[in-house]
Amino acid sequence: MKKYVLFPLFCIFLISCGQTQEKKTEETMEQEAPKEEVTQKEPTDPKETEVWEPAREIVNPTGQNGAPSDAIVLFDGSNLDEWVSAKDGGPAQWVLNDDGSMTVKDKTGDIKTKRNFGSVQLHVEWRSNSESTAEGQAKSNSGVYLQDLYEVQVLDNNDNPTYINGQAASIYKQAPPLVQALVPTGEWNTYDIIYHAPEFDAEGNKTKSGTITVLHNGVLVQDHFELQGTTEYIGWPKNNAHGKGPIKLQDHQDMSGVSYRNIWVRELD
Repeated sequence: MKKYVLFPLFCIFLISCGQTQEKKTEETMEQEAPKEEVTQKEPTDPKETEVWEPAREIVNPTGQNGAPSDAIVLFDGSNLDEWVSAKDGGPAQWVLNDDGSMTVKDKTGDIKTKRNFGSVQLHVEWRSNSESTAEGQAKSNSGVYLQDLYEVQVLDNNDNPTYINGQAASIYKQAPPLVQALVPTGEWNTYDIIYHAPEFDAEGNKTKSGTITVLHNGVLVQDHFELQGTTEYIGWPKNNAHGKGPIKLQDHQDMSGVSYRNIWVRELD
């Protein structure tokens, strides 16, 4: 009699185990199966893809004697109040000219802005010395430095060859310009520079390289170039952590006679 009772119970147990295992298998498959991506329905009304807020700030592109209304004017020809000596922090010693420009005063040293900047749009106009008879790197040599560390070269390369990663509009010792776009010697050149500063973590490790784009007289000559580090005269680029820094103009110490005018900057941070 016991055999007849136990056998049905054993069958019921086997069926129950099979159902449980089947349920676990289905659950496992559901967990392992890739979920289908939820795609948004294609808009059928143009208003569905319109963004209205927040409204953009209105900027007059020539609101400050040729500079955008939201720019910081660093030099308009009237004074050197925005600049100091990079050597000792004293007053900038470069020469103010009657035509609204300033000229490097030889051996007085670099000048830098009193303010510090991060990522910027920078407009600079510069003129080579038409009377210079120098050659190579000595012919109207100067430089525009972002954060006091990264140089866009200023040089007269008209009929004056030199190493191409040191010619005008190069990122010094790192990136030659895509083309040479100089105006004739003694005329005014324009640099429009878009600079995004490098980023560092709390331990001082670089997490994102800085980039520089340069338009030379309206011609793209540096296309979002990724900086390898500081622009060194000797040695490899360095990547020490830093924050904001000044914009610097170089005195190359060789009677370069380079002049500057109409310098303004827009902060991008």
